[in-house]
Amino acid sequence: MSASNDAVRELIYRSCRCLDTHDFDGYIALCAPAFRYRITVYSPELRKEMIWLNHDRDRLAALLAAVPRHLARLGSLQRNATVYTIERDGTEGPARVTSAFSVFNIDNEGRPSVFAVGHYHDTVDVGGERPLLVARNARLASRDLGIGSHVPI
Repeated sequence: MSASNDAVRELIYRSCRCLDTHDFDGYIALCAPAFRYRITVYSPELRKEMIWLNHDRDRLAALLAAVPRHLARLGSLQRNATVYTIERDGTEGPARVTSAFSVFNIDNEGRPSVFAVGHYHDTVDVGGERPLLVARNARLASRDLGIGSHVPI
């Protein structure tokens, strides 16, 4: 039995919440063993796609485990995502999910500023007990991330 569209939406939203609260173990638990995470953006100057990050599940888990040892921007990041489409091919195969996201930096005074905007292009395994992320491409529309972040977008 495949996971419902509501369960797939919940997976996308929960992934954002885990990153917002720095529940990195919870985030990794939402990912299939073969998970791949990428951050990509198109460069009009270079006229080609740039890959800013390309990690499998183990490398992403190692990156997240190291976050407490890194300097971090002041404040916190908050992700707002909206699932646009969930496409299935009619079998037990994966679902392809497209979501818009906005990431805001909330400074220590409570002032928000836009950190990043783009789309998640997710592949979700819907054939198990619960849906799992198989791949996420965070495709950025914005290219200026300031000092950046060690936490995925």
